[in-house]
Amino acid sequence: MPVRLPPLTERPTRILLEGLVDYAGLYPPAALTMPAAVRNYAHYRAGGSGWVLGRFVCPATALETFSELADPLLPRDAGAIPWRLSVTGSGDVAADMVAIAAFNERHRVCFDECGAIADCYELKAESAEDIARLHEAVPRELLTYIEVPLDDRVQELVAAIALTGRRAKMRAGGTVSSAFPTASRIVAFLRACLEHHVTAKATAGLHHPLRGSYRLTYEPDAATGRMFGFFNVLLAAGVLADGGSDAQAIGMLEESNAEQIVMSDADVVWQSEGGAVRVDRATLQRVRDRMLVGVGSCSFTEPVDESRALGWL
Repeated sequence: MPVRLPPLTERPTRILLEGLVDYAGLYPPAALTMPAAVRNYAHYRAGGSGWVLGRFVCPATALETFSELADPLLPRDAGAIPWRLSVTGSGDVAADMVAIAAFNERHRVCFDECGAIADCYELKAESAEDIARLHEAVPRELLTYIEVPLDDRVQELVAAIALTGRRAKMRAGGTVSSAFPTASRIVAFLRACLEHHVTAKATAGLHHPLRGSYRLTYEPDAATGRMFGFFNVLLAAGVLADGGSDAQAIGMLEESNAEQIVMSDADVVWQSEGGAVRVDRATLQRVRDRMLVGVGSCSFTEPVDESRALGWL
């Protein structure tokens, strides 16, 4: 009897990439203007790799500007899938909630519940008290990611997020080398999310698929630094979710040789120094559904083009 290949939507590369990249073109190092970022998002959404695209990341203070520029490009047909926005906080939660509510009401009326919707909110917290306070200030129905520092308090802070039912966010880099955490800090965050059943997203310094040295900005004379790959982070989460050790997950984060990672229809196998580590399709689906659901990136072309060059797209 012939072996039935899993449908494309179930294969590991599809699972890992589908809806993964929240487009943050407004933010460094790209730091595009709103017109350029909106045009790019419309182009990416309509392209053949549009299934990799997640939300458009927009500051709360720029929602009106977004509307002015995006309205001509938004879908208007009944049943069309709206553009979804993840709104980053301004520091004034009450003002942000007013801006989000006004944005959604305007688009509900003007586009008959299509067009665009701001259904996600991102903000920072430094303590468990901050997390509790923010939870009380944000409507329960608004999907909310709370960014926490990757320091010795990460277990405590993720546990505090778990008590609220909100989601966690980690920052994996920036435009200077000092902004990048160690692999052990990232694994500690992922382990905390796994143990406390907290869904998370990652952002910053993750616009390349694999660990390596890259330019920290897009300036011609930019310094280079060691960045984590988004595949490394996703697969490290998979290693942990499959019962692997922190040391194995750290090794996965540090892996820079694509030849050591083999993606088949059934699973992903990493040829680590300690032996082969296998993560099957079902585990990767659990990771994407409940553990690490998105990656913020100021570039969409780099994740797509470089993944394709590796044969992973």
